[in-house]
Amino acid sequence: MNNYLNQLGVRPDTLSNDEKHFLDENGYLSLGKLLSDNQLQQIRETIAHLLEQEGERAGFELFDSKYIRHPKEEGAERLADLVNKDPTFELFFTHPRVLAGVAHVLRQELKLSSLNYRGALPGYGQQKLHVDWHETVAPGDYKVCNSIWLLDDFSAANGATRLVAGTHKNGMLPQDELEDPLASHPEEIIIEEPAGTVVIFNSHTWHGGTTNHTDQVRRAVHSYFCRRDQPQQIDQSRYLLPETRTRLSEAALEVLAV
Repeated sequence: MNNYLNQLGVRPDTLSNDEKHFLDENGYLSLGKLLSDNQLQQIRETIAHLLEQEGERAGFELFDSKYIRHPKEEGAERLADLVNKDPTFELFFTHPRVLAGVAHVLRQELKLSSLNYRGALPGYGQQKLHVDWHETVAPGDYKVCNSIWLLDDFSAANGATRLVAGTHKNGMLPQDELEDPLASHPEEIIIEEPAGTVVIFNSHTWHGGTTNHTDQVRRAVHSYFCRRDQPQQIDQSRYLLPETRTRLSEAALEVLAV
């Protein structure tokens, strides 16, 4: 176990063998509810404040990234670079259960690629089935892994994420195999879990958002990780503020690779 992960509480048994096997076979894993109701309320309030404060510039760090090909998304609230924006968000890239799952997928040293918020607005949210890598990879040679922190209950009605289990092992990209990646897939699974739940998924698994048919925003934070030898979606060393560096532990700074 890498020393910085060990310092953050990651142990060989942080995930059970059954959890590791499920993640290996299906390409995703629910870790259950990791956020208390009080934490959820604080996070929601902080998100709302940031959206109001940043206005039209909200999420600009993503638009500025050379590694994002199509950053703008109609019908979605966006915030980026949450590492710097409130100490509340530190948990999202230091929680031992999340780090254990990501480390298991990547099999190598990891680093945070980006920490962003996405809220699917009513009537929007449908995404093509996609992967978060530009080419196929051999099974086991995974480059990226994501985690979804549910700030609201996820349901088929409000645009919950869909996944096609096992597709991380098929060596195929959905845009090359599907006639219409926007359409429902006969084997897709809708993540229907309560607010506060965290779901890890191997980012080579076919996935995408669905349409929010309710009158409320469906909110989530994504802590997205990559292997140590891959570029970050947001260059943490470029954006890290001095005051953020001062408050973070050495182990947390190692997760940021700064």
